[in-house]
Amino acid sequence: MFAYRNLALAVSSAALVAAGGAALADDAELVVFDWAGYEDPGFFQAYIEEHGGAPTYAFFGDEEEAFQKLRAGFQADVSHPCSQSVPKWMDADLLAPIDTSRIDRWDDLEPGFRDIEAYMKDGEHYFVPVDWGNTALIYNTDVLSEEDVQSLQVFVDPEHEGRISIGDNVDDAYALAFLATGVRDWTKATDEDFQAASDWLRKLHTNVRTYWTDGASLRQLMQSGEVYLTWAWNETYATMSGEGHPIALKRDTDEGASSWVCGYTRLTSATEESEDKFYDFINAWLEPGSAEYIVTQWGYGHSNVAAMADISEETLSSVGLTVSEDLRANTLWQAPTSSELREKMIAEFELIKAGF
Repeated sequence: MFAYRNLALAVSSAALVAAGGAALADDAELVVFDWAGYEDPGFFQAYIEEHGGAPTYAFFGDEEEAFQKLRAGFQADVSHPCSQSVPKWMDADLLAPIDTSRIDRWDDLEPGFRDIEAYMKDGEHYFVPVDWGNTALIYNTDVLSEEDVQSLQVFVDPEHEGRISIGDNVDDAYALAFLATGVRDWTKATDEDFQAASDWLRKLHTNVRTYWTDGASLRQLMQSGEVYLTWAWNETYATMSGEGHPIALKRDTDEGASSWVCGYTRLTSATEESEDKFYDFINAWLEPGSAEYIVTQWGYGHSNVAAMADISEETLSSVGLTVSEDLRANTLWQAPTSSELREKMIAEFELIKAGF
């Protein structure tokens, strides 16, 4: 349902629906182009308290969709790409530099996310890391045992045909395929490695019931029993286990799991009037209360390491966010790849999903 304040806002929001997917209209002076679900007010409560409402939201299904729509002229002020996409968006002149002096908790951010050279140009930052997590094997414990899922090769076992779902997300799909074929650093992948991963994804495709597009649809598939094995984000495990469903997250398979970091960017299409609200929005997201909320309610980590340090190990463990040296060594970090590899991954994944 859409709530419109006036005719002008209604027209603006209708344009968002046409160009960027479903929209939620509130404060029309700040338009956020985001993943569905991130309009949750628990993430930016301080912004709402200051401005009396949330920004206007439009949604994308994956970053490639967002990239193509922005390239085609869709206008927004803020967007939410993940680590591997940021350089491509910068090269396409979609991102504006960020004044870090206006970000109150900039020094509290995880330096390993904040200071990656690929997110900087001419000494300026273009990306504010906010959320991080894992993509890992999640399964129904009433159907499968932990021994059944010790290896990622379970995804290509014909026994599970039609009972598997992975995300309609090129990065997560290839993270899984590279891990399954013995590659933990995709920035060093050779043409042979890429071909092996693609061949493995083709085998997986024959087992896939559907490619999930958002956490809510995946939870429905898992709750109904239609799907009992998936490659998914912490959110699915945190939400479903919290509701009492027989669900488990296994990051310590023989081949490992994947990790990612996403964050907010200011777009070159942003209006001048939105600038102050952009920094208010970012500062609200980096509040300790927002960090606690995303961990406890969504099962994701937060880039504010000072706030994360105040969250108990018990809480982090309950949502699958604990980190050990063994887990870290067995993790494929979704780092920015070369433009050539990324374009090959995008094109090949589309062919695989189409059955070619």
